[in-house]
Amino acid sequence: MLSPNEVVRRRKRYQPPLGGRSGLRLDFNENTAGCSPRVLARLGEITADDLTRYPEREPVERTVAEFLGVQPSGLLLTNGVDEAIHLLCETYLQSGDEALIVVPTFSMYEIYAAATGATAVTVQAGDDFSFPTATVLARITSHTRLIAIANPNNPTGSVVAAEDILAMAHAAPQAAVLIDEAYFDFYGKTMMDEVAKRPNLFLARTFSKAYGMAGLRVGVLVGPEAQMQFVHRLASPYNVNGVALACLPTALADRQCVSDYVAQVKLGRERLESELRESGIPYWPSQANFLLARFDRRREAFVQGMRQRGILVRDRHGDPGCAGCVRITVGTEKQVKLLIAAMRECLGRIPVIRELPA
Repeated sequence: MLSPNEVVRRRKRYQPPLGGRSGLRLDFNENTAGCSPRVLARLGEITADDLTRYPEREPVERTVAEFLGVQPSGLLLTNGVDEAIHLLCETYLQSGDEALIVVPTFSMYEIYAAATGATAVTVQAGDDFSFPTATVLARITSHTRLIAIANPNNPTGSVVAAEDILAMAHAAPQAAVLIDEAYFDFYGKTMMDEVAKRPNLFLARTFSKAYGMAGLRVGVLVGPEAQMQFVHRLASPYNVNGVALACLPTALADRQCVSDYVAQVKLGRERLESELRESGIPYWPSQANFLLARFDRRREAFVQGMRQRGILVRDRHGDPGCAGCVRITVGTEKQVKLLIAAMRECLGRIPVIRELPA
């Protein structure tokens, strides 16, 4: 009888709550204003003949490499950051290896690592979700072959100091160290310049967040040229679809659209932080386009109450250390005003219940 392998049988299916997402979507950290108008115009230029051809990735990779200031041979366009993570795991992990992952964080690190038969070694984040560098360094062994770091982190918005990342890369020369900079545009600090100097440092970016192209599924992985040749061996030559490849250079060229949106998000983040403080709701400072806040026993009523008011927020109660927490995406100035008004009305109708333990 046909049967999946043991690793797959043990895994639970990861299924984000995508269904029924009507209203203001502040639950998936998507761009809430839309992609550049130039991208929409470029979509209108795509012909039937364009769609009949297999997509050619390399010319666009050269454009992206120039934009990022790296060599094309050290870069690979991917089907979102998810594929970048998957390819790194497939390239460097096998049964008996270990992947170090600080939680809470993006779920796909553990899922893709475990799919190779490797062991995902999770380390709980420190107080206030600070990155536990000393603990991670202590957990590195000869079996450590991957260290995955989201910077800024999802769902907390916290960041890791560059010197701490370099310390981990130095302490684990046998491991691929992935820096996932999906939220770089809202943070502004990058490790891109270090990739060419370090033999085991990789960096991933996405065009799903600030660029507003989550539906096109395009990301990028940058790494040491000597190592990227092996990652390329596992990547399909047609992994990124032709529509995404046609639109990406246009999106990169419209820097003003991205910078204007990022500026709105940063101001909105400050306004939301102020509102949470005044409401007495604990939250964690974020360098991304979202905030994680603790609503304790009001969490379920808050999530449902906001949905009833046409605003979706993400329940993160099940994540390690996130009991009672909700993640709220920050959008445009107008959207933040709507969010705050709805929050005030919603919370005003929910009685304060005894808090959950920290």
